[in-house]
Amino acid sequence: MLIPVTAPIENDDLVDRRVLVVDDDPTVSEVSTAYLQAAGFIVDRASDGFDALSSVERTPPDLIVLDRMLPGIDGIEVCRRIRKLGRTPIIMVTALGAEDERILGLEAGADDYLAKPFSPRELVLRVQSVLRRSVSEFMPESPFERGPFRLDPNARIVTREGEPLTLTVREFDLLAFLLKRPNQTFGREELLRAVWGWTYGDLSTVTVHIRRLREKIESDPTHPLILATVWGIGYRLDL
Repeated sequence: MLIPVTAPIENDDLVDRRVLVVDDDPTVSEVSTAYLQAAGFIVDRASDGFDALSSVERTPPDLIVLDRMLPGIDGIEVCRRIRKLGRTPIIMVTALGAEDERILGLEAGADDYLAKPFSPRELVLRVQSVLRRSVSEFMPESPFERGPFRLDPNARIVTREGEPLTLTVREFDLLAFLLKRPNQTFGREELLRAVWGWTYGDLSTVTVHIRRLREKIESDPTHPLILATVWGIGYRLDL
């Protein structure tokens, strides 16, 4: 097949990064693979949930593009199982447009999502965006402390009262953004632009990640004392 012309990877840290594409549709899998390879990625493929889990254990990828609807084990369950193994970034792909379906994927641990049908170029941009955040394209930053938290931006580690937090890529980015700006209120649109790099998108993405963060940093997530909701405006990290 013809290899598409795709913008090269600008960040050397992304060259030869390994991406696992999991999709039971051969056409989607083949086109996605071609575009990602043209952008400089090494691509592995899996056609069902069991194959995906085996591939992750056999050759751990740097990022996974995971279809929601799969034979055998569906994408949600695959995502949950991969999350138990580590923090590998996951982009969930779904043909189901309902908001509940997208939220389900995010709650299972996905860092990002794409709705089918999608542009292969958009897929490449999403993969590059998520990976850049996971490897950090910025100049080294010194660790710092805010309240009970200690953030090491370079190691991408956050501890709360000395205990490390297990965070996905987007959860880390969101908490890091707020820790650097304590006691400031941000709307969901602002957070979507600053943390995800999206100029538009589903605002429930932010809502789900706020909920997941509260489960990891609050003593009682149902009555948050640290990550507060400012009704009608957005969210604020109170420290």
